[in-house]
Amino acid sequence: MPNAKAYATPGATSPLGPFTLQRRDPQPNDVHIEILYCGVCHSDLHTARNEWQNTIYPCVPGHEIVGRVVRVGNAVKKFKPGDIAAVGCLVDSCRTCPSCRAGLEQYCETGFVLTYNSPDKHSGGITYGGYSDSIVVDEAFVLRVPTNLDLAAAAPLLCAGITTYSPLRHWNVGKGQKVGVVGLGGLGHMAVKFANAFGAHVVMITTSPGKAADARRLGAHEVIISRNEDEMRKHHNTFDFILDAVSAQHDLGAYLELLKRDGTMTIVGVPEKPLPLGMFPLVMRRRQIGGSLIGGLPETQEMLDFCGQRGITCDIELIPIQRINEAYERMLKSDVKYRFVIDMKSLK
Repeated sequence: MPNAKAYATPGATSPLGPFTLQRRDPQPNDVHIEILYCGVCHSDLHTARNEWQNTIYPCVPGHEIVGRVVRVGNAVKKFKPGDIAAVGCLVDSCRTCPSCRAGLEQYCETGFVLTYNSPDKHSGGITYGGYSDSIVVDEAFVLRVPTNLDLAAAAPLLCAGITTYSPLRHWNVGKGQKVGVVGLGGLGHMAVKFANAFGAHVVMITTSPGKAADARRLGAHEVIISRNEDEMRKHHNTFDFILDAVSAQHDLGAYLELLKRDGTMTIVGVPEKPLPLGMFPLVMRRRQIGGSLIGGLPETQEMLDFCGQRGITCDIELIPIQRINEAYERMLKSDVKYRFVIDMKSLK
């Protein structure tokens, strides 16, 4: 295979810059994809800056990938050259454990292979992600994208979309339920869209009064400003389900008090430091707190198909890759509505 152009960071305190990497020759089950668009996830920043203390350098982030198939191995059945295809957070798993057999590869019990910063069993090195002009992935981990969707705006569905779709589906969110979404960012704005599409009464819970109008535009029926204690108190014991999409320090207890008896709050944001949790809000009304990762391959395809049927995509700002370091700084300030997406034409 020829060299691939990419952007990488050589260390935790270094900016991302041009980098050349080698992709493998397609094996019988592989799909070679020319990357058209790649979303920018907060996980990319965490990893690039080694905030989770597990980064191996050089690091090429990117796991919200949409592209065009240019070549397939001779055993590939689902894709042909010219097809539009997508790759999310995973490029492999053991495929034999109970979770993998259930189509829940994100919970692989012997260890999944992330799209970047994971041991690459093919090369013996480390996987490199979507901030590049091409990628080679086993067809079992490649997804189809409905062709009626804007491809750039569909890219973040591969992480921000499935991260919110999966818990809403798992906890059977739907008609007749009052559902809260905490945090209107890359994840939260997709949670609002999905919860609305599932028929729930959707309430955006935010610290920012300036986000109220946008929350309603995205599908929220009500908005609560969480810094207003009187406003929060009015909603105590009224929610069936809350999805917490905040990755910064915040008070979990204040949101748990909003849940009905037997209500559930599910965490999808991952703050850098552990969050304190008092027990009384849990035990007094038999409330539950849970967590959710992304989705497995079957559910991710289900989500993409659902988005195709409903015309759901992410709200994005398209950037050239040369602006990725600026995008990281703006992302830290929540200065994006609501997901940066890299146009890979800028890499050529």
